[in-house]
Amino acid sequence: MSNNSATLGVRIAVCQALCLAGDEKGNLHRIEAALEQAARHNANIACFPETAVLGWVNPEAHRRAHPLPGAWTERIGLAAREHGLMVSVGLAENDGCHLYDSAVLLDSAGNLILKHRKINTLVHLLDPPYSRGEIEDVQIAETEFGRIGMLICADTFIADILDRMAELKPDLLLVPYGWAAETHKWPEHGKKLAEVVSAAARTVGCPVAGTDCVGMIAHGPWTGHTFGGQSVVCNRSGDVLAVAADRDPDVVIVDI
Repeated sequence: MSNNSATLGVRIAVCQALCLAGDEKGNLHRIEAALEQAARHNANIACFPETAVLGWVNPEAHRRAHPLPGAWTERIGLAAREHGLMVSVGLAENDGCHLYDSAVLLDSAGNLILKHRKINTLVHLLDPPYSRGEIEDVQIAETEFGRIGMLICADTFIADILDRMAELKPDLLLVPYGWAAETHKWPEHGKKLAEVVSAAARTVGCPVAGTDCVGMIAHGPWTGHTFGGQSVVCNRSGDVLAVAADRDPDVVIVDI
């Protein structure tokens, strides 16, 4: 557990969880354990990585993913309510017709208050690919901690998506990541994540919490690529406030 602080009014727990592809029960257990740890440190918002229950670019999601809201948001929402925490988490979403790489924000009562569907889905990495969200659907949630927006990983590579978010004037941007590379590229690859999160903060004009996972891709063209952690929190100027552990689960507490 590491602690870093600044002075803007909300305490974030960056929950850099271990995600094992397809291990639904284990990944949910690890989410709940991290929420308990975040609550012990009086966090207001707990942030989790991209597709945190089934793993990124996992083709099993086509048959195993749930609607959102649905069973996963109910279970995570129960833990959010138990600990009095807001939760942002990336989840695969099956709406009955399409599979989306989505992220949700749950309030401290466990209610879903914001959902974002990834727009820049990197279609070559999953067959059939995730369906794309629409840039027109990028939104924010009005919360007790200000205006909160959500994007997902590669969305932050695209200027038009960041500009759309900037137009909404969020006070805080939460971004679940699945930041992966060949094993030999770590730990240096984490520096690129910091650069991306810093650039997003400067463009959108608010602090950004980018939460990566730890684990390994088990399917598709990037099989064997490692999620190396090194989650990053930046202030609105792009200055790095905190970096989580390299290739190890971590919960980092940041006062923004």
